[in-house]
Amino acid sequence: MATVRAGLHRLATAAGGGFSAVSYAARALASPAGVRGIALEWAWLSAHVALYPVGLAGEKIAPRDLYRTDDLDPVQRSLVCADPHTAGTPILLIHGIMDNRSVFTVFRRALRRRGFGLVHAVNYSLFTGDLRSAAREVAEHVARLREATGADRVHIVGHSLGGVIARYYVQCLGGAESVDTLVTLGSPHTGTNTAYLLPTPLARQLRPGSDVMAELAAPAPDCPTRFVVVWSRIDEMIVPQRNARLRHPDLLVEELEVDDVGHLAMPVDPRVVHGVVSRLAHGALPLHLARRLRNRSSTENARSSPA
Repeated sequence: MATVRAGLHRLATAAGGGFSAVSYAARALASPAGVRGIALEWAWLSAHVALYPVGLAGEKIAPRDLYRTDDLDPVQRSLVCADPHTAGTPILLIHGIMDNRSVFTVFRRALRRRGFGLVHAVNYSLFTGDLRSAAREVAEHVARLREATGADRVHIVGHSLGGVIARYYVQCLGGAESVDTLVTLGSPHTGTNTAYLLPTPLARQLRPGSDVMAELAAPAPDCPTRFVVVWSRIDEMIVPQRNARLRHPDLLVEELEVDDVGHLAMPVDPRVVHGVVSRLAHGALPLHLARRLRNRSSTENARSSPA
C-alpha cells in the first residue's frame, strides 16, 4: 500500500508540474510566434506522413562520396577546399521515438550542400524497449562509420529520444572519444512528464528521476565532446520545456533557444537547420581550450548557485 501511495504521489507531483508547463506553452502558442510554430508543425507533419514509408529502409555507408563537389556550386565548395578535415568528418543522424530516418530529409540535404561529404541516417527498432540497448546500437554504427571512412571522430545529430540515446553513448559507453560534436534537437535531457502517459519500459526510462537520468547526471570528467542543444519554449512533447536544456558542470554546452518551433518541426525549421549546420562547419574547439572553457563554466555555475 505504501508503494502505491508513493507512486500516486510522484504522478500527482509530475502532473502538477506538467499543468504549469502546459499553461506556459499555451500562452506561448497564443502569441504570433506560437501561431507560426503551429503552422510549421502541421505543415511538416503532413509532409512527414508522405515521406515516412521512404525512410523505413536502411541505407548503406557510401564513403566514395566523402569529398565529391560535382553537385555543389562554387560557394558551397568552400568548406571542402578550406577545411577538408571538417568536411570529411562523418555525420550520423538519429531519429526520435516511433520515427525513422526520413525526419532528416531537409537536414541532410542542408549538410550536403554545405560541403559535408558523408551524412548517414540510421534507423533503430520502433519497438526499442531499452535506451541503453539503443545506445549500444549507436556505438556499432559509429564504429562502422569510422572504419569505412578512416575518420577518428564523428558528429552526431539526434532528434528527441535520439539525442538522449546519443548522449548516453557519449557519457556512459565511452563514446566521448569518438564523437566530436553532439547536437540534440528537443531531447528530454532531464526527462519529460509526458513519459508518464505511457506504461512502457522505455517511457519509464524517460521520466524525470529515472535510473537512466541519474546515470546521465553523474560526473563526466574530461569529456571532450562538444554539445549543441536546441530547445523550444513551445515544445509540446517535452514537459516542462526547460527539461530539454542541458545543465551539467562537466560538459561543454552551447544552447540554441527557439521560441516558435514545435517538437516535430525542429529538424526542418530553417533557423534551426542553419544554426546547427553553421556550428558543425566551424568545427569543435581544441581539446585544451574546451576543457578551459568547461572549467570556467563550472566555476561560474557554482558561484551563481544558491547556498
